[in-house]
Amino acid sequence: MGGGGFLMEPDNLLLNQYILSQAHTNVPKICFIPTASGDADNYIEKFYETFNKLTCEPPHLSLFSPNFIDLKAYVLQHDVLYVGRGNTSNMLLLWKEWELDTILKEAYEKEMILAGISAGSICWFEESVTDSMNNKLSKIDGLGFLTGSNCPHYDGESNRRPSYHELIKSGEIKAGYAVDDGIALHFKDEELSASVSSRPTAKAYAVDQKVK
Repeated sequence: MGGGGFLMEPDNLLLNQYILSQAHTNVPKICFIPTASGDADNYIEKFYETFNKLTCEPPHLSLFSPNFIDLKAYVLQHDVLYVGRGNTSNMLLLWKEWELDTILKEAYEKEMILAGISAGSICWFEESVTDSMNNKLSKIDGLGFLTGSNCPHYDGESNRRPSYHELIKSGEIKAGYAVDDGIALHFKDEELSASVSSRPTAKAYAVDQKVK
């Protein structure tokens, strides 16, 4: 998801419901991973406030105050993993330190549902645009589960669109997908299957070097 979700749109549950509907169980276990926010308490509270309204079991994973004994076992027991927004660079570094990146790869290979917003969207791609470094938009390498690049907040931040275009046209990052706030991209077997919107005017875009 490029933006929106339960933090920005607490009364709009469409994308949250869509994510849960992809799980092959009546009461899916959805684990929130708020690493990018530094495991911010208010963000975690908002997750529970939202998902406790829905038919699911909503635990969370904390790396700053570990709430597990065996990280791998804890992560892989869920049906859905939902990665939150925040600092992508710090998140990926901490994941690597905990070897969570390897565990997430195993989750992907087990065909678990992997979802997320902003940092939690771009992390799944090979490359993306981030403002994690001194608030300057630049390229960042992701986990590489999905080919190409990703740009969230395409309509939500004025510098996102021109910066993404320039990085692609210069060849610094690969072609990819840009999404307005309120849009979710749904991939199956590394291929885009659908785009889902929680807002009437929100759109998704395929962007390559031909972009103007």
